[in-house]
Formats: sequence, structure tokens, C-alpha cells
Amino acid sequence: MTHAGLAAEMLKAAGAAVGDTISVQRGDEKHTGVLMPRHEFSDEAIVTLKLSSGYNIGIRVTKGCTVSLVSKKEVKDHVRKAMPRGDGKKDVAVISTGGTIASYVDYRTGAVHPAKSAEELIFSVPELMDLCNVRAKVLYSILSENMTVAHWQGLARAVAEELNSGATGVIVPHGTDTMGFTSAALSFMLKNLTGPVVCVGSQRSSDRPSSDATTNLLAATRLCVGSDLGEVVVVMHGEPSDTYCSVHRGTKARKMHSSRRDAFASMNIHPIGRVEGPSVKLNGHYVKRSAGPVEVRDKIDGRVSLQYFYPGFEEDHFDMIASHVKGVVVAGTGLGHVSEPIISSIRKAVKNGVHVVVTTQCLQGSVNLNVYSTGRDMVAAGALPVGDMLPETAYVKLMWAMGQTDDYAEVNKIMLTNIAGELTKGREL
Repeated sequence: MTHAGLAAEMLKAAGAAVGDTISVQRGDEKHTGVLMPRHEFSDEAIVTLKLSSGYNIGIRVTKGCTVSLVSKKEVKDHVRKAMPRGDGKKDVAVISTGGTIASYVDYRTGAVHPAKSAEELIFSVPELMDLCNVRAKVLYSILSENMTVAHWQGLARAVAEELNSGATGVIVPHGTDTMGFTSAALSFMLKNLTGPVVCVGSQRSSDRPSSDATTNLLAATRLCVGSDLGEVVVVMHGEPSDTYCSVHRGTKARKMHSSRRDAFASMNIHPIGRVEGPSVKLNGHYVKRSAGPVEVRDKIDGRVSLQYFYPGFEEDHFDMIASHVKGVVVAGTGLGHVSEPIISSIRKAVKNGVHVVVTTQCLQGSVNLNVYSTGRDMVAAGALPVGDMLPETAYVKLMWAMGQTDDYAEVNKIMLTNIAGELTKGREL
């Protein structure tokens, strides 16, 4: 938003615009920094400056304040640079989809912009080019909440193309909010991986001194060039500091915190490895690179709903959803339970050919519908318990399973088959 009121008048008198460096004198206080755009929720009397430290400060201007222009912003054209190549280095493909990590900061204006090309993303972390030859492209430039089934399918095909044309690994910069859904989708759609497919993101934008983008990208690259991994994983900070990054299986990764740098965790299993500085350590329980070629099985039926049960959940709501889809994933309480009225709705949905899959909304543990009468009644109604599969993973897998076959029993068989490590055979945690 543009500035208004007294702030706008003072900025206009000084000849200052967003991106310029200005000084604001208020009494004995003087602050100098880059003038930032006004936020829509900000008081019109507040002027925000980005200081040289990288942090922002808001200053309330009054008639006694003095605003002066220090320097005008520099306008730079976006120049497409050629990616350097070095003999003897492995090729790593970077397929950007968007999100915080796929943004770069214009340090002159202080503003964060989406990268217009993957080259801009790579050149923002030049250390990557010391480790490998980078093949970069922007496939999507969207917020991760706008990901759809079609995006997953396009991404799977792009990943397979890069691996089958010689890339030793593929890095997928992605928004963190739905990264677990995408990593699960790629885990089911891609077979015979000849290298790791690494979904990577950042919790802090690159204009912040605490940004985790560089550390996470470097860790993802080292995993590609320094391991024999052959599965889809998520790589993010393993602790709040920059000590190491954890490697999470794509079907077991869950975002556990809205803002911490170590937001991701492996559910019901330990991370399958870590990247600590230049060192890559895998724990042995992982899928190794195959000889290829990589296969894409991207047929998927998106008519699935994910429903979290809660006290007061009405059967009419369940019935309405079930009448518009071919599958429902129910995240039940505790061992996977729902209320008695919902059991009747489950029976009705299954009778109408709708798949009803049951997971638990608990963060750890497994569904077990054999302990209490409620669970046994759910099974009798046709609900299919799927062990310790995460709700989001079960949601993606059910869509994928229905895309592979129209046979009801075969879909259930696929759901109970451990395809990409989504079902834990022995409890680790």
C-alpha cells in the first residue's frame, strides 16, 4: 500500500519513494534505512525502515519529525546468467516450485521477490556451484497451499526427465506448508529412482539474518552428490541452529511448528539420515539408487476428502462429503475412533462404493480398531484401518491407489501394502 496522511506529505517533500534510503529524525533519535512499503494493517503515521542489520523498524512520524533523502534506489535489470559447468562435477537438477525458499532479497530495496528464474535462486547461493553442475528451472512459482494434483503430476514427470537424462539427484525447492503432501505424492508416483529427490524449503525468508534457506539448499545438494540414496525425502533443519539438517522419508515427514527452523519431524520413525557440514550420514534403513530408468506412475483420482473427526461432528456433514467423492480418509481420535452416528454414515458410504480409510490424528502411534467396541463396529461397517500412516500420506495414497485401479478390493490391497515406507513395520518410537 502507498503511504498516506502526514507520512505521505513528509516523504513527498523529501522526494523519497519506497526503496530509497532515508533518515528520520525524531527528537534525539535518528534512524537511517531503506524505506519499505506500507502494510495494509499499519497505521498511516508509521514509516517502516529496513536497517543495515537486516531488521525492520517502525517509526511514528509527527509534525516535529524531519525526513530527509539519503540516496535513491538503484534500478537493476534482471540479467539471465549462464550456469557455469566444471569438468568432473556431477549434475544436480533444481526444479523450483515456489515458496519462501524460492524468493530472493533485493538488498537495495529491502524487498523480497519471487525468483524470476531458477538461475536467480542458484546465484543467491553460489556455494552450490562449487559442489556440482546445476541444471535449474522454474516449473511453478506458486504458494504451496495452491498445489494441486495436476501440479504433482507435472512435477513427477519433470523429476523423472531430469534423472533419466543424467542428473545425479533432483532438488525441489517448495513451500513448507504442504511440502509433506508433495513429498508423499512423489514417493508414490516415482519408481526405480536413480538418485535422491529432495524436497527442501525454508522457514525464514532470505531478507532475515536467521534465514535457513542457504543451509538447507547446501544440505540438499550434498545429499545428492554424496550419497547412494534413491528415494524421495524432505531435508530441513534438524535443530534451531545451523548445526545439521535432517533427512526425512517423504511419506513420514510432518511440519510440526509454524515458524521454527527445525519445524519438520519424522513420524513414528527416526530420520533416515542427517547432513552435518560436508558430511552425509545415512542410517542404513533407506532405499538405494536403482539402475533405472525412472518410471512415472502419475495416474491419480483426486476425488478424495480428508476429514478430522471431532466431538459434535454430524453425520449429515459426513454424508454430504461422501456423496461427492470416491474416497474419504478419516483421522479419528486416539486409536482411530469416531462417534456412533458416524459409524452409520461410514456403513452407508461403503455400501455406495466409497472407500473409507481410517488413520489417527495423534502425532505418534498407530490405528487399532480391535481394542474397543467402537473400533470393531467401524471395521464391521467397512472402514479400512491403515496402521501408522499419516493422514496426509493416506489422503495422497488413496487418490493414487484409485488412479491405479477401479477394483474396490484392489484399492484396499494397495492401501495396506507398504510401497514407499509409509507403513512402519516395527515401532521405532
